[in-house]
Amino acid sequence: MGSSFKRFCTQLCCCCCAGDDDDEDEKQPLVTPDPLDYFTREVQKRRDEETNLWSEPGDPSHSERDDDRTLYTLLQARNQTRVGSTGYRRLSVDIEAMRDTRREVRDKWKTILENLGFMAEADSLLNVSAGASLDRMRNAPAARAMLHTLHTETSIFSSKEPPPERYLFILDRLLYLDIGEDFLAKAKRFYPPRDDSDEEETTGLAINLPLLLARVQAMNGRGAEDEDEDDEMDDEN
Repeated sequence: MGSSFKRFCTQLCCCCCAGDDDDEDEKQPLVTPDPLDYFTREVQKRRDEETNLWSEPGDPSHSERDDDRTLYTLLQARNQTRVGSTGYRRLSVDIEAMRDTRREVRDKWKTILENLGFMAEADSLLNVSAGASLDRMRNAPAARAMLHTLHTETSIFSSKEPPPERYLFILDRLLYLDIGEDFLAKAKRFYPPRDDSDEEETTGLAINLPLLLARVQAMNGRGAEDEDEDDEMDDEN
């Protein structure tokens, strides 16, 4: 009787202890928060922003402008496509073409800033994060008027589409530094408006956004078998 009771108490004690251990385990977080994860994500976000140069940096959905929506759709489609496939390579070419067009515009702005003496500060002045807000602008009306002038009286932008909103924030900074008019004068001098013949030559090189979207939709509608067939044809060639 005594030994049986002692075994019962031992088992009961073990169960209680085990239960307490389970409770303690449940109280412990499943994943220990790592402060470095947040900074890693922020660094990646900044890198993506500088790589894609979103026209509407404050739009997290990248859907307000046709060009942003097209680039975002291409990126999403490539993420869902097998690396190395024909579809993946085609999407990469289209993505880089859009990025190159945006970098070309940014390089024009950088050239003018460097010519104005801002060699060390040019990259910082041209950096626009996703947190940019129209509410925090100091000279919004003047900046918007100057952006319109740059768009209509110079060739600093690569198309006749509405100018990217990101450059509105940059102009606001330049006006605050009292170099807005100097920048505009340099832009008119370095990048005068194109004449009709120049516009005809560049029209064929312009990115056809509806065509890109149609291509992405067509690729999304294809199955993996079609993709493999394309790969086999490429290998044979």
